[in-house]
Amino acid sequence: MTTDRLRGAALAAAGVLLVPLPLLALAPTAQAGPPTEPFGPGCAALPTSGEGSPAAMADEPVATAASHQPELSTLVAAVKKAGLVDTLNNADGITLFAPTNDAFAKIPKAQLDSILNDQEQLKKLLTYHVVGTEVTEDQLPDGRFKSLEGAELTTSGSGDSFKVNDSAAILCGGVTTSNAVVHIVDRVLQPPS
Repeated sequence: MTTDRLRGAALAAAGVLLVPLPLLALAPTAQAGPPTEPFGPGCAALPTSGEGSPAAMADEPVATAASHQPELSTLVAAVKKAGLVDTLNNADGITLFAPTNDAFAKIPKAQLDSILNDQEQLKKLLTYHVVGTEVTEDQLPDGRFKSLEGAELTTSGSGDSFKVNDSAAILCGGVTTSNAVVHIVDRVLQPPS
């Protein structure tokens, strides 16, 4: 017997199953499931490649990723003004309900200026848009989530049509960043008084 055959016989006697390497290459591999794709009618407005695309955003922390979305420039400016960039970028496994520029434009200018010039009020407003866990699409139909501000957010809907607090529509949801899930919304969410 050759040395290889002796090793094979000894391993077989010990109950070790030998599978030729070519057969291992054909064996199916376990997968965690398909990567989640952004959903919603507003996702078509996202770039398909390069900066600001879902693929590029997946490699960046949430505040940095948002800064590459032109439609989120008002939110990004507010996050910077409130001193929350590092807080958001260093958090892990969070969800950001991100209002668009048009969402901020729906707030009367005097009221928006007042909020932007009051750092405590601005922090309260912005942290109400953040949940401390990842909120995925399958949790949105009838969800209740505690915001970092402390008050509760609710979500409802089905298919790719979801609302937050029965008022803000999710335009494009399920956008992943390196540390968060982002749901882009068409209204600024107001924390309860």
